[in-house]
Amino acid sequence: MSAENIISTAIVKSFSEKFISGLKLDVAIVGGGPSALVAAHDLAKAGLKTAIFERKLSPGGGTWGGGMLFNEVVVQDEALNILDDFNITHKPLSDAKGYHTLDSVEMASGLIFGALKAGAKIFNSISVEDLVFKDGKVNGLVINWTAIERLGLHVDPLTVIAENVIDGTGHPSEILNLAVKKAKIKLSTPTGDIIGEKPMWVENGEASTVENTREYFPNLYACGMSANNVMGGYRMGPIFGGMLMSGRKVADLIIHKEK
Repeated sequence: MSAENIISTAIVKSFSEKFISGLKLDVAIVGGGPSALVAAHDLAKAGLKTAIFERKLSPGGGTWGGGMLFNEVVVQDEALNILDDFNITHKPLSDAKGYHTLDSVEMASGLIFGALKAGAKIFNSISVEDLVFKDGKVNGLVINWTAIERLGLHVDPLTVIAENVIDGTGHPSEILNLAVKKAKIKLSTPTGDIIGEKPMWVENGEASTVENTREYFPNLYACGMSANNVMGGYRMGPIFGGMLMSGRKVADLIIHKEK
């Protein structure tokens, strides 16, 4: 066999094995932002079969660009233990007690590496176009390649069966939107629908991101900015403590439910 054949065969075989193992999961996470990566790390570390499905080529969500392409972000004291779990460097602000800066590229890459090393799988360039919905419960995802979605090709999707689904899609809350519009379910919000994100208010947004992280329908959770959008929380910009703590909270909720 030529080197070209060896390389191609190895990639197809190895990916196929990984992909098949990801078709039946304990937890399927849609979106690979910071809260999703923390959740995936904690869930996999607890022994739950977990995979992230990320539409873009690069997981990490909005972390990479920092604030307005200044590739630094801010995290408050309460979330430092999570950064330490991933061995991500941070330094305190000299003129603002309780806040720390860190390199956004190190944070994104560190969270990705940590989630993978904990045992989670990440499938990039895969879009979720629908939910599997059986017996009144969310039961998985309907997936296709992002390239197929963007080209508008009529190609049938595949399915992923999962005991739990986490919407980590950020501001649009795409999975919860699908649940409301297609499955016609009522979410556990004051209106039963998605309330929508409010303008920026950093302190309020940080607190509400964690508070709003929960199960919104049997087996269907939201974390990060998706949770804030569902419950009408405020946005907070390039401060990430709430996002990290949201990921840890949603993981804890599922781990305790599965025990």
